[in-house]
Amino acid sequence: MMRKALVYVALACGALIFLYPFVWMIAATFKPEPEIVGFALWSSHPTDENYRFVFGKIPILKGFLNSLVVSLTVTTSVVIFGAVAGYALSRLRFRGRDAIFNLALLTMMIPSQLTLVPLYTLMTKLGWVNSRLSLIVPAMMSSYATLLFRQFFLAIPQSLIDAARLDGCSDWTILLRIVAPLSKPVVATVAILTFMGVWNDVLWPLMVIRDQDLMTMPLMVTLFAVGGQAEARLGAQLAAATLLALPIIAAYLFLQRYLIESLASSGIKGL
Repeated sequence: MMRKALVYVALACGALIFLYPFVWMIAATFKPEPEIVGFALWSSHPTDENYRFVFGKIPILKGFLNSLVVSLTVTTSVVIFGAVAGYALSRLRFRGRDAIFNLALLTMMIPSQLTLVPLYTLMTKLGWVNSRLSLIVPAMMSSYATLLFRQFFLAIPQSLIDAARLDGCSDWTILLRIVAPLSKPVVATVAILTFMGVWNDVLWPLMVIRDQDLMTMPLMVTLFAVGGQAEARLGAQLAAATLLALPIIAAYLFLQRYLIESLASSGIKGL
């Protein structure tokens, strides 16, 4: 009993250590500028001036909507294409299947920075620079998502697939009516990881977007913080960072149960 209590105390202390910086950041956004320095969480003069300053300086709601459209579109596409490709690589028999899978693994070993210049050149030739297409299309397929789906699908009993085929089901029917309902954990994992990656991306939008009306929220917040619009006000920068982090926190809290379940069950079967 005592040992279990000590474990819970240690876990609680660890949670407090990790949570304190985030709690401090949120609390600091409601403090006047002179009171931000220090470790205290509460202010004797709470104010919403920092948030009003951010909303007055940049169209952050427009950036939020742009990020939401791009992130949700890319996430939906990655889940659909990843599930289809993962099913094909795990359950279908065709020539070159293993070669395709190994090629997908190989692309995961290439640093994304190496592809920025050729990808930007392609976007320029297609005329997609300074448009949402340049933010969405290059990210619509993910080798990592395909790998996660493949590994999860390999854990589904083959007897279910065989029984469905004996009943006359096509592969599309098997995927949609049998495999998909069992795949909520891996779908949630792919969704949250993809959403977080697209939402937080700054480098690629910085290269291809010029018009402020098309800027994503992270790009807008970055330019606000380092471009002089924040006027060196720490409270305003923290307020912008808090607004940027809230959607990710909400998405994680909503999907965390499925995320943990998928990471615990998928493993590395079949590699």
